[in-house]
Amino acid sequence: MSAVGHPVKIRGRAARAALLLPTLAALALGGCAGGDFGRTRRDFVTDDMHRWIGAEATGSIGLKASAFQLTDQERTMRDMAYPLIEAPHARPAWKSVFGDYQPIAAPWRQQPPFDRTAYGKLLIDEPHRSHSSRYNQLIQDVRNDLTMFEPFQFTAARVLELDQKRNASLKYVSDLSPRERDDAVARMEENALIVQWVQQCLRRRASSYRWALERLVIMAPDGVAADADRLIAELEAQAANIGLVAKPPVQGGAVVRKG
Repeated sequence: MSAVGHPVKIRGRAARAALLLPTLAALALGGCAGGDFGRTRRDFVTDDMHRWIGAEATGSIGLKASAFQLTDQERTMRDMAYPLIEAPHARPAWKSVFGDYQPIAAPWRQQPPFDRTAYGKLLIDEPHRSHSSRYNQLIQDVRNDLTMFEPFQFTAARVLELDQKRNASLKYVSDLSPRERDDAVARMEENALIVQWVQQCLRRRASSYRWALERLVIMAPDGVAADADRLIAELEAQAANIGLVAKPPVQGGAVVRKG
């Protein structure tokens, strides 16, 4: 069973984004525990702290996780995936409160169903000094997602490109045991499913942001709404383009639910 599909296509800005990988990886890790002045608690962070993402992705559709150790790039991809699969309104909590960090259910078995209105309602209901600050918060949240997504896309493209080579090499490995083959295939499935998971979350985020923007426009029209609309459209395009990176590894894979 092949776990990889179409050739990898990397956007033009991705090469530049590669320079940000060490910084973004550190931020992804640093945001998951509340130490002094935002520093990561050393008794909590481990190299494989986000390994569970792959096991959750495969387990959610009835597949087994691979027993192989993570490569450096696979580990980085999981670190970068976490802040993208976390609900946007929950991000401040896990940045500051150690106890709020917890595994997240994959979209294939998330309950309750996704609610696209949750982010907008929180944005509107929270006290703000003016409607401009709500627009600014929305724009900042979308920009943050775009900033985090670019290095994730670069890393994911590299991981899945190497998986294509892994998949092609299986028939040439001497004395390949069934267990080794199963673990190799499982790892390819994991990696592709993580990309699909992020894609679904980006689509959901964009849907949530658009719902919020539409409410802000009718509540307090402002010329800055055009900037927000442009950024949301860019996020929607990014979510669509990431689908070119990974072909669904299993029959009837991810399905986006609109709430």
